Amino acid sequence: MLNNKTIAVVIPAYNEEKQIQDVIKGIPEFVDRIIVVNDSSPDFTAEKVKALIPVSGSSTLPSKNKQKSGNKYYAVEDLLVKINEEEKKLFPDSEIVQETTDSRLILINLKNNSGVGAAIAAGYKWAKDNYIDCTAVMAGDGQMDPDELESICNPVVFENIDYVKGDRLSHPSASVFIPRTRYIGNSILSILTKIASGYWHVTDTQTGYTAISNKALNNIKLYKIYPRYGMPNDMLVKLNVANCSLREIDIKPVYNIGEKSKMKVFKVIPKISFLLFKSFFKRIWTKYFIKSFHPLFILYHLGFLLLLLAIPYGIKLIVRAINGIEANPLTALAFAFLSIIGFQSVLFAMWMDIQDNERLNR
Repeated sequence: MLNNKTIAVVIPAYNEEKQIQDVIKGIPEFVDRIIVVNDSSPDFTAEKVKALIPVSGSSTLPSKNKQKSGNKYYAVEDLLVKINEEEKKLFPDSEIVQETTDSRLILINLKNNSGVGAAIAAGYKWAKDNYIDCTAVMAGDGQMDPDELESICNPVVFENIDYVKGDRLSHPSASVFIPRTRYIGNSILSILTKIASGYWHVTDTQTGYTAISNKALNNIKLYKIYPRYGMPNDMLVKLNVANCSLREIDIKPVYNIGEKSKMKVFKVIPKISFLLFKSFFKRIWTKYFIKSFHPLFILYHLGFLLLLLAIPYGIKLIVRAINGIEANPLTALAFAFLSIIGFQSVLFAMWMDIQDNERLNR
């Protein structure tokens, strides 16, 4: 516990038989629950975790179920309990391996390989159902320094921040120590994620070293989290729509400790980029039209519409220039008007977007 609040760590694992025991043994003592989610690994990951369950310690979680069943004023709360139970069917099939109800180490085996995002969502679900106050995520390959876990959790525990992300890119060694392809890929996705998520000041969007509050877990649909490597990006969009506060904490980049990356950077970037494109419009429609209206909704759509309308005129001008034909003044005027007004509308919308979300960056 920290500040009398319960702490859990979710560790998604796929083929991590070589690293997983060291990761578990390195988790600090203040962590109440270590939730390892084995994503149907064909190796001995599950067996390695099971071997540590009897010796990993135990503790009883304080009861935090505040529902007052039967009271007519709490009928809505009773309904939420039922919904929470029913939504378990929307998660991948799994089994929980636990020696006793107070075991510190919990193993969740997903019956089918579902992706790192789905594994984390399963761990989040367990933490949410057991009223964990702060839930961190650490990779099963040992790439996250356990000594930095407390600094990741502190803003959630002491300052009521909803979501905390580690930031590797601000570390002085980042541009040298992080593999070049990963550094470039991370930078590209971070720029796109700023626009899509509304967290304009976030630096390292791809790191999985995070901590989240119980309030935030209850404010997003965990079963809808993107199941694979776009999970960190999708998570930010969902948190922004829920108006969750965010903070970044400087952490060191860790590589070359025996881990083996399963992510193909240039294969993942197009998929995540398309996900972010869809997520951007979903955020704008949900947050600034359905939930509450904001002028930036009109400005974004007006700007994009005008820029699209300008494309045919731009093509005509290019074709005429290539063929040595003098441009039609009306075509040039239409292109200039549509592109300038469209570009200005998008810029004004982005400025409003940044200003509105400034309050969430804490």
